[in-house]
Amino acid sequence: MNALRDLVKRLKPSGLDGFIISSSSNLSYLTGYFNPDAYLLVSPKGSIYFTDSRYAQSAKETLKGFLPVRIANGTVFSSIPRACSELGLKRIGFEERHLPYAEYKIIRQSLKLKSILVPTHGVIEGMREIKSPEELTKIKKALKITALAFEFIKGFIHPGLSEAEVAAELERFIRYQGARGSSFDIIVAYGPNSVYPHHNPTAKKLGSTGNVLVDLGVDYLGYKSDLTRVLFLGKINILARRVYALVARAQEIAIKMVKPGVSIGSIDAASRKYITSKGYGNNFIHSLGHGVGLDIHESPNIHSKNEDLLKEGMVFTVEPAIYLPGKFGIRIEDMVLVTKNGCEVLSGAVNK
Repeated sequence: MNALRDLVKRLKPSGLDGFIISSSSNLSYLTGYFNPDAYLLVSPKGSIYFTDSRYAQSAKETLKGFLPVRIANGTVFSSIPRACSELGLKRIGFEERHLPYAEYKIIRQSLKLKSILVPTHGVIEGMREIKSPEELTKIKKALKITALAFEFIKGFIHPGLSEAEVAAELERFIRYQGARGSSFDIIVAYGPNSVYPHHNPTAKKLGSTGNVLVDLGVDYLGYKSDLTRVLFLGKINILARRVYALVARAQEIAIKMVKPGVSIGSIDAASRKYITSKGYGNNFIHSLGHGVGLDIHESPNIHSKNEDLLKEGMVFTVEPAIYLPGKFGIRIEDMVLVTKNGCEVLSGAVNK
C-alpha cells in the first residue's frame, strides 16, 4: 500500500523510529481493511498488525502477503510493547487524539525505560486530505446513493408523518441501495426545529405547510457522503423564499472560488461576507464546511481562520446557512472536489 510506505518515509524526518496507529479510520486508510478493534505498529524495520481472536481469520486472509498479523493472547497492550522491544524501537509516536489515556499508561509502563512514547497530531489525517482515484470512486458511489435517497423522499414525504418516521425511511432506503448505513444520525427537522443545526428527529408531525430540512449522508465501503436539502410543504412564504435564495447565492459565491492555491479561509469569508451584507451575519453560526472521506468530519476544515491553501484532490462540503430562531433554518450543503483548474461539484447541481 502506497500510503503505508509514505508514512514509513515520514518517520525519520519526524524524529521517530516507530508509530502506533489506533484510529480505525487511519487503519483503514493505511491497510485498505476495516476492523473496529485493531492496532498497527509501523516502522522501517517492519510493521505489525494487532487484533484479537474475533477478527483473526478475516485479518489474516485480507492482509496476507502485505502485513504480518499478530493475535493478542490476553491483552494487545502487552503485545505492542513486546514488538517494539523486538524491533529495537526507541522513539515511538502515537495518536494523541485516538489512544485513550488508560491504554497509553499500560503501553508506557510495559515499555519501562527502554523506549519513549511521543504524542503526535494529524500526521495521517494530513495524508488523507488528498483523495486517490479509488477513494473518489467510493465517495461518488456514496453520493449517488444519497442523491437517490433524496429523490425517493420527495415522493414519500407528506403531512402527518413524524420527523423520526422520515429519518427511519431514509435509513431503510439507503441500506437497500447498498450502503452500510448512514454516516451520521440522519437529521430531519421540520419548521422551527430546523434552526438547530444538529437536530435529532422527534415525534413532531409534519404539517401542511413549512420547511423540512434533511441532512443525510451514507457510508459506502467506509467512505462517507454528506448533503443537506430543504424541502417545502405547501406554499412557500416570502421570507423563506428570500432566505433560501440568499443561502443559495452564498454557496455559489464560495464554490466559484474553489481552486488550487486559494486560501481556505477566504472561501468561508466570502460566503459569510455576502450573508452579512444582507443582514443575516449573526444567523450564520457555524463554519462553511469540512472535509469528508473515511470520517464524516475530517481535514481540511473550511473556516475563516484556516490559512492553508486548497490542493488538487481535496474533498469537502460547502454548506452556508441562515437560522432564524422561532421561525426556520435554511442550509444547503454540497460536496466539492478540488480539480487541477477549479472544482467539481460532486453532488450534482449546486442549488437543489
